[in-house]
Amino acid sequence: MTENVVLDTAPLNALDRCDRCGAQAYVRAVMSNGFELLFCAHHAKKYQEGLTASAKRIQDETDRLIEGSPAR
Repeated sequence: MTENVVLDTAPLNALDRCDRCGAQAYVRAVMSNGFELLFCAHHAKKYQEGLTASAKRIQDETDRLIEGSPAR
């Protein structure tokens, strides 16, 4: 019997870096094979259409960039 384990996704922090440019990541895309891709807000927006079509789950924390939003 195969057991599937689902892990909750931790909030992104300053150590999480964009896979494209190295800036702080605010978006995590979890692909169907389980791999995670991290993106800064700029690259997440640039690749949004493709990510939406192919990612199993997208964790978007770009709202943290808005001035006055609560820090995590």
